[in-house]
Amino acid sequence: MAQHSRDRYRAGMPQLARNGLSENWLLKECGDRHWNALAAATGRAVPDFVDDDGERAYAAFTAVSVRDARLDRIGENDLFEIDTSLVRSGAARHFSEHWLLAGGALHARVSMCSAFVRRREAGNNQSVVRARFAALDAPVAATPDDALALARFGKLLRAGQWSDELGVARPLPLDGGDDAAVRFEPCPNSDFNGADFLYFASFQAFVDRAEWAARRVAEAPALARRDLFYHGNLNVGDTLAVRTVAQRADGGELAHWCEILRGSDREKIADVVTVKRWERP
Repeated sequence: MAQHSRDRYRAGMPQLARNGLSENWLLKECGDRHWNALAAATGRAVPDFVDDDGERAYAAFTAVSVRDARLDRIGENDLFEIDTSLVRSGAARHFSEHWLLAGGALHARVSMCSAFVRRREAGNNQSVVRARFAALDAPVAATPDDALALARFGKLLRAGQWSDELGVARPLPLDGGDDAAVRFEPCPNSDFNGADFLYFASFQAFVDRAEWAARRVAEAPALARRDLFYHGNLNVGDTLAVRTVAQRADGGELAHWCEILRGSDREKIADVVTVKRWERP
């Protein structure tokens, strides 16, 4: 059964960044809305999930997409709304869409795919497996087209293949290879969530930090589109590297495809495709 909710906000400092509404805040808020809609859809007062084996389970995002973004059009004290809908898209899988509305206009559309997971070994984020929920195994009448498209794109990227549909030209080898990657050690107090996973919104933040470190320009462009595909996680104390695989800067746009690699075993844990724009007078 579909879940739907709509709430109003006023843009203050927690919601804002230098380029208008904070993408990081928006992802966190939409993630929380997805999480609470999941609880309502499964008849729970709070999002507390235990799988068929009696293990604590979490709805891990497998893909997140931000489209039609005009976050820079929202400023201090502006009123805006987030309209959310969630449906089941497969066995223990769910898909939500969130429309960011201000002044009667769409300022972003956020799509999120999740699957229930649990740890095979306590405290080890590299032991994550799919959680079993027999009650969620019933056939789905129809999976939304956007959910199918995100799943298809994620498989292409994970396999190292490419699709022009993501808005960046086919990748060419970049000078420097792994030496050009930007490395980070995620902080447990800032980058991990309450379940001790590297938070899904932190992946976006690491890509932005790597982009800023590499470009060294005076003004940061505003987000137009972002596609994030999650393949794994890491443990506290591990490191990660953000490696740019393809990039273009033309026509007032900056676009790039980045891979996020786990430091301990060089395993790719995410693909992130970003399109940003510089506003012209």
